[in-house]
Amino acid sequence: MLGDELAGSTLFRGIAAAAVFIIFILLALISRLLIRFFLKRIRRRDDPGIPEIILESMRGPFGFFLVSTGLLVGYLLAIGIENPILAQLSDTKDLAIKIWKVSVILTATFTVAHVVDRLIDWYLLNIAESTETKIDDTLLPTLRRVLPITIYAAGALVAIDSVGVSISPILAGLGIGGLAVALAVQPTLSNFFAGTYVVTEGELKEGDFIELEGGPSGYVEDVGWRSTKIRSRFNNLVIIPNSRMAESIVTNYFSPTPAMNVIVTCGVSYDANLEDVERFSVEEAEAVINDSDQAIKDVEPFFGFSNFGDSNIDFFVFLQAIDRTGTFTLKSELIKRIHERFNVEGIEINYPVRKIVYSEPVNSDQGGIFKTESDEPSME
Repeated sequence: MLGDELAGSTLFRGIAAAAVFIIFILLALISRLLIRFFLKRIRRRDDPGIPEIILESMRGPFGFFLVSTGLLVGYLLAIGIENPILAQLSDTKDLAIKIWKVSVILTATFTVAHVVDRLIDWYLLNIAESTETKIDDTLLPTLRRVLPITIYAAGALVAIDSVGVSISPILAGLGIGGLAVALAVQPTLSNFFAGTYVVTEGELKEGDFIELEGGPSGYVEDVGWRSTKIRSRFNNLVIIPNSRMAESIVTNYFSPTPAMNVIVTCGVSYDANLEDVERFSVEEAEAVINDSDQAIKDVEPFFGFSNFGDSNIDFFVFLQAIDRTGTFTLKSELIKRIHERFNVEGIEINYPVRKIVYSEPVNSDQGGIFKTESDEPSME
């Protein structure tokens, strides 16, 4: 009687274990079919959206989770059967649970890292190009490389902790090792964090013309994490470490707008009619603005006398160019026009003049007594 009951109990538990395992396999197949069904319903274009990315990334790992869970439950039911052979496996119960935990944690870690990578890629392809700032274009590719490593490291630590191994010594070792590495690569880290400041601030963009205090100047080609590359006026590529960029005073000639002021200075003879000088200069400046596509049309030229010079009365003419390149064109053209107009109108721009006053003796016999003459002609 007891043997029949034992045989019946063994058979029942064995069938139950197999049934549980089969049920979980069926659930895994059903979940894959349901996910595929929902994907077909929500898929409207070739480029997948966020729900599609998440569902596609979870389809395989979720099925694996169900199959591994069914295998664990079936195994636990099987080793509980009152059978001399299977009873020897009862000590492996904790080991089976630990293996299941590790496999689930690693699968979840892989899934999260894959989803994060796919989401960043989706953002770069669909949103980053349409945003006004370039911060995401520069930040996300680096984050895409660093974040999966961080997720895998965290998942590995959780898996180790789940099997009963203390991770405190590991964390302490990683902290000491990280400090040693940080000291070894201090210049690189300095440039990296300075690059974080330069990139996130968003004041430098590709195409801007910048100038470092006491350093090079040129057009920004690329703002990276380690360095900023600019193209100089001689068409040479200059690579500036970001630590230098963060510590220097940088003038951005394209911010807040590319428009730049142009000031031409000159001087006319003290004999010139200043009213005519002003009128002729303003007329030529207006002509430059009207004829050149490098000038801001709605900004009127401004004229003013600045000071009494040694040889001339100095003046300036102000106008505005559309960008830094235009300043050179406008300044050159305005200088040529003013020079030509003054020549036509007879307005003199003096060379530097020095008036020398000398004295001569009143009587050659009286040494040391001189007469000062102040009306002698000037010598140029």
